[in-house]
Amino acid sequence: MRKLEITDAEIMRIALQQEILRSEDSRYDHRLHGVLLVCAGHSCSQVAELFGHGRRTIQYWVRRFEEHGFAGLEEQPRPGRRTSLDEALRQAVNHDLRQSPRQFGYTQNLWDGKLLSHHLDQQYHVQLGVRQCQRLFHQFGFRRRKPRPLIANPDPEAQQEYKKTPSSGSKRKP
Repeated sequence: MRKLEITDAEIMRIALQQEILRSEDSRYDHRLHGVLLVCAGHSCSQVAELFGHGRRTIQYWVRRFEEHGFAGLEEQPRPGRRTSLDEALRQAVNHDLRQSPRQFGYTQNLWDGKLLSHHLDQQYHVQLGVRQCQRLFHQFGFRRRKPRPLIANPDPEAQQEYKKTPSSGSKRKP
């Protein structure tokens, strides 16, 4: 029998890996298959190369499976980094954002990430990056607005001189 080949195998491999990472269930199944291959006699390095992961990742899967059984392969909560703003501080910042920046002595009319980062540092001694401050706007329900530019009023006399055709009120000379 002839060996089957997938066209664009490298691209399809990446697409399949992304599909596996898309849901908790598929990631669980992926870990199951990895541990199954180790049970079948493959080394962690071989499974890692086959799956496109690091050797240590496969070792973690096997160790968690041995310690906790199937529950060890399930998706674990990922708490992430603790927030720098406790609830009281979040409410204070939310209140500040509902005020004009001019009330705090700033020259800007609108809040932006850079100004909020500076404000947090000055008022509350909390240092957050500009991008994190932009996320705060989103969390507080603000939408991004840009100030509208002021359009200069046209000069009617200059417009009349520029026009190629006379206005409807004047008569044309033959």
